[in-house]
Amino acid sequence: MIYHVTSQHQWQKAIDSGYFTEPSLEQEGFIHMSKLEQVAGVLSRYYKNQSNLVLLHVDENKVVAPLKYEHSPSVNEAFPHIYGTINLEAVIKVETLPDADQR
Repeated sequence: MIYHVTSQHQWQKAIDSGYFTEPSLEQEGFIHMSKLEQVAGVLSRYYKNQSNLVLLHVDENKVVAPLKYEHSPSVNEAFPHIYGTINLEAVIKVETLPDADQR
């Protein structure tokens, strides 16, 4: 299982369009994902003051686009990256995250 933090708005756009994407796909060529033990660090580094977030639980075996684990020198860890949109069948759970003041 791999995970992705996103806004409720971005998730609703995915439901409406039939696939999930992020601006990073166009800007960097992939969608940033995390392993479970990396989610807390991602939240504290990139989503510190944000609310209305959800955590996508993605079954990596159901992802159609290429998936690669790549080293991130800023935190010295390997993170999963999806090189394409995420097919909604791969998202097996959408977890509402606590607002920033409750994390």
